[in-house]
Amino acid sequence: MEDSEVMRQKKIHYIYNKEMECMDPEERRKLQGERLRKTVELEYANVPAYRARMDEAGVKPEDINSIDDIVKLPFMQKTDLRDNFPFGLFAADRKDIIRIQGSSGTTGKPVVSGYTQNDIDVWTEMVARAIKCAGGGEDDVIQIAYGYGLFTGGLGAHQGATKVGAMVVPMSSGNTQRQIMMMKELGATMLCCTPSYATYLAETIREMGINPSELKIKSGYFGAEPWTEEMRQHLEELLDFDAFDIYGLTEIGGPGVAFECFEKNGMHINEDHVLAEIIDPVTEEPLPDGVPGELVFTTLTKTGTPMIRYRTHDICTLTHGTCACGRTTVKMSRITGRTDDMLVIRGVNVFPSQIESVLLGVEEASAHYMIVVDRVNSQDKLTVQVELKEDVDMGDAAKLAAIASRIKTNIKQTLLISAKVELVPPKTIPRSEGKAKRITDNRHIGF
Repeated sequence: MEDSEVMRQKKIHYIYNKEMECMDPEERRKLQGERLRKTVELEYANVPAYRARMDEAGVKPEDINSIDDIVKLPFMQKTDLRDNFPFGLFAADRKDIIRIQGSSGTTGKPVVSGYTQNDIDVWTEMVARAIKCAGGGEDDVIQIAYGYGLFTGGLGAHQGATKVGAMVVPMSSGNTQRQIMMMKELGATMLCCTPSYATYLAETIREMGINPSELKIKSGYFGAEPWTEEMRQHLEELLDFDAFDIYGLTEIGGPGVAFECFEKNGMHINEDHVLAEIIDPVTEEPLPDGVPGELVFTTLTKTGTPMIRYRTHDICTLTHGTCACGRTTVKMSRITGRTDDMLVIRGVNVFPSQIESVLLGVEEASAHYMIVVDRVNSQDKLTVQVELKEDVDMGDAAKLAAIASRIKTNIKQTLLISAKVELVPPKTIPRSEGKAKRITDNRHIGF
């Protein structure tokens, strides 16, 4: 798109709330300290489960005088939400909770978070900052292909798009042919969905014979699952637009907690509302800038279900400093994996994003793959099923063997362990209209 190319070249930077996004770091630290103290007081007074944990740790609200004191506070994690399901972690009166957001509960009890009107307003502001950052505004048509419901993606993006005055197309996920028809006919200029679904949409657009020049899409925000720089490049090549990363989670505030600017070198965290730390997932000790570890968040303005030192299990790094875009907020890197769904294969930590990075560098491979782990004779076996592009001749055995050999070599160089590579025809790997399922771990079946 012409407008998108102009923005790429000029790196135009759009800021929604300059006062907060470009605040002097020392002033921000002071503000964070004040808000942290209020959050701890609210939590201690109204959430018995966390009050007991603070008492056990020997810490009181009056011990929290600045953000440096955050290390005194106990951690929270997803099991706390499940153990206190449904309302045990609410810090507000039930009458003040106007919405419930949550997870699907596919791994046990659902995780629910109560939102007050204040929480909805804060979340909406954070998403509005993200959309403005990508050039979105009152002249835009924003198509939202995240799912609507308990999942925060659809409603979060919808709220932010409305806040900036855009025309919102609330398509939700699925019904791909109709998605594309509406995208074309309504002149959508921005797309919001998971990166895996964006890839599926982009490939389908090509298959339908639609030239990207017929569309008006100039940018998109994609989140809810880890994705790689190679996938970004793949998406941008398919649709000739700017693809941005966005981050959020139900427990903290949904999409908009952090977002990329046109520099595309990290996501800006909305630090006036959320305080971020990186810790060693084993020792729980804080880690310095640039060192990968587990991301921990503390909400500073949430009143429905405040979260203190919430362990996300996401792996990334933090970087402080002033961005070329003018923002002074800390940046988080792209999520490289999770501590709780990380695969340990023959003693080696393996994240799907590492394998994805390899595959997206292979010309013949599509963006779709499946990782299968088995245990044979007490030994882990890793298989990577790779879907090939339609122009690859599946009948050319020699060529297929060469492709598989090349992928196998690249995986071993990246992971330092060997993997079996299975090449499969186009359209073989199941498509996802939400979060992509990338792993089948058979080691746990029957245990």
